[in-house]
Amino acid sequence: MPDTDRRYLRYVALGDSQTEGLGDGDDTTGPRGWADRLADELATHHPELRYANLAVRGRTAGQVHAEQLAPALALRPDLATVVAGVNDLLRPRFDADAVAGHLEAMFAALTAQGAHVATVTFPDLGRVIPLARPLGSRVTALNERIRRAARRHGVILAATDRHPVVGDPRLWSPDRLHASPLGHQRIAAAVAHALALPGSDDSWTHPLPPPESPVPTGRHAAVAELRWAAAFLGPWLVRRVRGRSSGDDRTAKRPALLPVRVASADRDDPGRPRQAPAPG
Repeated sequence: MPDTDRRYLRYVALGDSQTEGLGDGDDTTGPRGWADRLADELATHHPELRYANLAVRGRTAGQVHAEQLAPALALRPDLATVVAGVNDLLRPRFDADAVAGHLEAMFAALTAQGAHVATVTFPDLGRVIPLARPLGSRVTALNERIRRAARRHGVILAATDRHPVVGDPRLWSPDRLHASPLGHQRIAAAVAHALALPGSDDSWTHPLPPPESPVPTGRHAAVAELRWAAAFLGPWLVRRVRGRSSGDDRTAKRPALLPVRVASADRDDPGRPRQAPAPG
């Protein structure tokens, strides 16, 4: 059960592109994302909070384990989020036990050091990407293993897979692999609710109002699928064939623990976590 009396002073986020914040902001302004949003919410209750985000796009669970766990432990967080596995789901060879094993190893190491750890389960990608429907059994298998590992290590779980709203296209960016700003907001709210932060509730599970424009059907839906495949699926497949990743040559956007709340004179947006200086 979440500990509502905990005082969070050091929050470290581990993961891939979703935790880095793709789909919420861009590489000019800097991706924001659900972890940044969660850090901001935490700082409203714990103004001294410092926050690091080690996530890098394109990373598999094994890469997150190999590259991010040791730096995370060195930062000695009292709160850590560990979210990874979607990049594994999309690869031709997928081993749910191996992926969950990497996640569980991170759960074990962080909780053994005294950190409070939170994670999420994943929505069925087929609800957003029709071509991904064959992956539904993979998502189910991984989610079940995440639940078991979380129970074994006392990890707080935000079960985002169990609510129909996660299939609403408005929660997803145009590439359908990353959350939209509204989707990142909902993920942050889900984790805040799982952590029982003051003021959090289950409103993140509620459906959105009816869309203003009708959802495409028939020929219009088919054309939309073809456009999506040309714009996003094709380039992704090319990278896979070439053995490339969107995260090649990238490093964590916020590798050090930095204050979330700083003097208003130091930034224009006092409610947004300050980004670490760009390397080099």
